[in-house]
Amino acid sequence: MRNYFYTTIFSVALVLISCGKANEKDAMATTESGSNTINKKVDSLLAIMTIEEKVGQMNQYNGFWNVTGPTPSEGGAAKKYEHLKKGYVGSMLNVRGVEEVRAVQKIAVEETRLGIPLIIGFDVIHGYETLSPIPLAEAASWDLEAIKKSAAIAAKESAAAGINWTFAPMVDISRDARWGRVMEGAGEDPYLGSKIAVARVQGFQGDDLASPNTIAACAKHFAGYGFAESGRDYNTVDVGTSTLNNIIFPPFKAAAQAGVKTFMNAFNELNGVPATGNAYLQRDILKSKWNYDGFVVSDWGSLNEMIAHGFAANKKEVAELAVKAGSDMDMESYAYVEELANLVKEDKVDEGLINDAVKRILRVKYELGLFDDPYKYCDESREKEVIGSQEINDAVLDIAKKSIVLLKNEGNLLPLKKEGQNIALIGALANDKTSPLGSWRIAAKDSTAISVLEGLQNYKGNTISYAKGADVTIGKGEFAIELNINTTDKSGFSKAISTAKRADVVVMVLGEHGFQSGEGRSRSELGLPGVQQELLEAVYKVNKNIVLVLNNGRPLTINWADAHVPAILEAWQLGTQSGHAIAQVLYGDYNPSGKLPMTFPKSVGQVPIYYNYKNTGRPKLPAPNEVFWSHYTDQSNAPLYPFGYGLSYTTFAYSNLNVQVVSKNEVQVSVDLKNTGKVTGKEVVQLYIRDLFASVTRPVKELKGFELVELDAGISKTIHFVLTEKELGFYDNEGHFIIEPGKFNVFVGGSSNTNLEANFDLE
Repeated sequence: MRNYFYTTIFSVALVLISCGKANEKDAMATTESGSNTINKKVDSLLAIMTIEEKVGQMNQYNGFWNVTGPTPSEGGAAKKYEHLKKGYVGSMLNVRGVEEVRAVQKIAVEETRLGIPLIIGFDVIHGYETLSPIPLAEAASWDLEAIKKSAAIAAKESAAAGINWTFAPMVDISRDARWGRVMEGAGEDPYLGSKIAVARVQGFQGDDLASPNTIAACAKHFAGYGFAESGRDYNTVDVGTSTLNNIIFPPFKAAAQAGVKTFMNAFNELNGVPATGNAYLQRDILKSKWNYDGFVVSDWGSLNEMIAHGFAANKKEVAELAVKAGSDMDMESYAYVEELANLVKEDKVDEGLINDAVKRILRVKYELGLFDDPYKYCDESREKEVIGSQEINDAVLDIAKKSIVLLKNEGNLLPLKKEGQNIALIGALANDKTSPLGSWRIAAKDSTAISVLEGLQNYKGNTISYAKGADVTIGKGEFAIELNINTTDKSGFSKAISTAKRADVVVMVLGEHGFQSGEGRSRSELGLPGVQQELLEAVYKVNKNIVLVLNNGRPLTINWADAHVPAILEAWQLGTQSGHAIAQVLYGDYNPSGKLPMTFPKSVGQVPIYYNYKNTGRPKLPAPNEVFWSHYTDQSNAPLYPFGYGLSYTTFAYSNLNVQVVSKNEVQVSVDLKNTGKVTGKEVVQLYIRDLFASVTRPVKELKGFELVELDAGISKTIHFVLTEKELGFYDNEGHFIIEPGKFNVFVGGSSNTNLEANFDLE
């Protein structure tokens, strides 16, 4: 019935150019497959569009009224509504739920001249209503299949709510934990980041973009956003070409090659040019060198921000600069819809640029199947069946367990015994059902996460005594600039201390509130917020048998805890099933296997800190008491926990590292791995290389391979890697990929600080 009705509408709406009527079947039907067929349909539709209708496809509005309620009659909302009815809107974001999406889509399809459907965007960052761990936490799993599945179930749930486009994955590499958006990415390494970017794109988009369970993905933010100076969001970025080509670009290129349908440009400037108006990034690199055929959307209002940057004088100039640079869709700046048509008529903008942008946008709509059925994402029964289903909850629990990293386990305090113990559970976050959802959880409902208290209470053999100790935040204020961090109230300390005194083991859940990281959530300090450090030390004085469970969205400086607390779990913000995942790891029903995707610093003064640094001319202490070498006078250069680090309830031994050069483009590496402990466990076997002497200096180590291996106790396995030109080469300062002969080191182990090493010469 929907297809028949839709065809009828389009038959009336489309007109032949010669007589004001068009054959809808020729211009818009999508029953045939193949990119050539879609391109022909796009060209046919483009030929009958006015310049205003073309520009309208390049315009994206935020949801501006309750679609099923009264229509807006005045102000900006009324103007947007009029644009929607005229076909001057190509996309809307933050309209969600089948009822709302159907209503707004109906206006676009049934009330405009051409009836072009909208693409509906939403920030599906780590789930829709049922949440997986924050992306940085998922990256700690190093489990590409699990990450892909997490994106797939997020797509399924959001698609059931009417969404067909997500502004994810964020593939920005960042080395600065002060930047709040590290929680949204995959960490500091371009190799791992590239693999995860591909997994997430494949998860969101699936094998068939026209399926009602898949959505279009968006690689963001192009480019350099993760290198904002001082870790301060939206700040200037100033990097060299080597960093740009070898660190920043690779995950974006990988996403493009994986077929990601859209890109989003960045808020920052790069080498003095805002990314939104940066033709080098968007036209020279993305669309020309990488031959990218999807479309580029701006970030929220970023076109107009070129005025504040000092790059454009007014909105008209903003529109001209942005479209010439290759930005195809304007998110909430109103620059295109207000200025572009006139710029074309004044011959200041070539209409060919408009046509190119519109073709890209229409092609994605065809690929989504929206022309075939604009209401395909509007199935009420599917919405009720899918959202919050057991299948989705089981999937997010699985990835949550895999995301936990065991940082310390002195005396095998973990796993906890399942019976006969008195366990003190301390910390406001231990009984919090909202904070574990993390940042970027727009569709999730407050108080829907499983708390750690609930997770532990699911096990009946021990006595659980809970004491809050101290609030992390005071009052609501989640969206305020200041998160109302509790820096004074210690009234709950006494109960926490008395509870700890009576306990066999103390589990303390401390860290950041879920909204303390994310966009606009930069921090100048990286310790435990508020009075939590004091609470930890006060409890330690009466009971040293502490398991510290960290909830956070970024690396923290936890030197004191590392020096004193016997067991530490990095549990991030794990989403809806957080408490169950943490409890299952604490009790050993799941053996932790996560590895850090970002380096943990000892102090904020070390930041930015990362494993793949380059040697200076004075890298090592040349003699005792020597001053003149690259170091701090008050802190060692070493991190607290290195990239790739993570323990298990079992142990692993590496041996017999063997390297064989097969050709100039192939090096085979093998290593033996043995589970030397008493229980089955997983290990992420990591391979790093170093190109010792090159025309452009190379890092001391670069991740070039990894494999997640599960072994029973006492079992050995030989792990094989193959290094090809892709792993052995690098980009020079002109952006050319080169492979140079010379000497290489190979390192294999369980983290980036492995010392198991071999060498080879590449002739």
